Amino acid sequence: MRAAFVRTLMALAAQDPRIMLLAGDLGYMALEPFRDQFPGRFINVGVAEQNMVGVATGLADAGFIPFVYSIAPFAALRPYEFIRNGPIQHQLPVRIVGMGGGFEYGTNGLSHYGLEDLGVMRIQPGITVIAPADHQQAETALRASWHLPGPIYYRLGKDDKTVVPGLDGRFSLDTLECVGEGPHLLMITTGSIASEAAAAAQALAAQGVPGTLLVAATLRPAPCEELAGWLARFAAVMTVEAHYREGGLGSLVAEVIAERGLRCRLVRCGVGAVLDGLSGSQSYLHQKYGLAREALVARALQTVRAQPA
Repeated sequence: MRAAFVRTLMALAAQDPRIMLLAGDLGYMALEPFRDQFPGRFINVGVAEQNMVGVATGLADAGFIPFVYSIAPFAALRPYEFIRNGPIQHQLPVRIVGMGGGFEYGTNGLSHYGLEDLGVMRIQPGITVIAPADHQQAETALRASWHLPGPIYYRLGKDDKTVVPGLDGRFSLDTLECVGEGPHLLMITTGSIASEAAAAAQALAAQGVPGTLLVAATLRPAPCEELAGWLARFAAVMTVEAHYREGGLGSLVAEVIAERGLRCRLVRCGVGAVLDGLSGSQSYLHQKYGLAREALVARALQTVRAQPA
């Protein structure tokens, strides 16, 4: 999604001179096209994410639309108080871009894992939270939301090749996208892990257990009413996210089930263990923490078979 983000942001910046891009001394071999085309609207703030959000808050208050770019934990966690007290409390159009959520920077170790960002952002009432599933949806989401009032958090992945079959880049704010329907299980996913969820759904269908797969690209404002309608149709529901099980998509779905008294069983697939310090590729860590497609298929079959006849 990274190349799609830069390409789309450049197209938007060509139309609106208020758009600026701030980076925290990273994004090399990715952000240079924007820097070269708009040198006066690109600022490398350095390794100072709190200051970067502070600068962006001032720019937004002065009438600009600043995009703040960093790796997901550095974009969401390190400057969190500045995000809350600045653009959220003052409802300013700062766009925070968290790159590589989940384990996409897995070889860099624990400090680079993005497993809390959706949770900490989602609890703030005054921010829009968007996590596209692939690069096509990332472009559509950016075009559909960049102009919104108030702050936005975008969780983007690095992959600019993989697409979720049947999604075709569709995105509408506060809406779920259905990419396959079946009666046995409702699977809901968000962010770039959606490709693993889609592969698991295809494998389940091949085994005679077709389910419905929903992509939830907007976590705030949450599509609660639409989600409740889907949940009411299924006895078994599974959420899939490259995030801690608490706070993110799984918690959102649990809230909707509880608040509406829905009668379905929820299984949340995410990271539930204490991280042990081992690092490795994204695929290795997906295997380790039960997020690879094979593990998702096994969990889904276990969930479906546990339902009363």
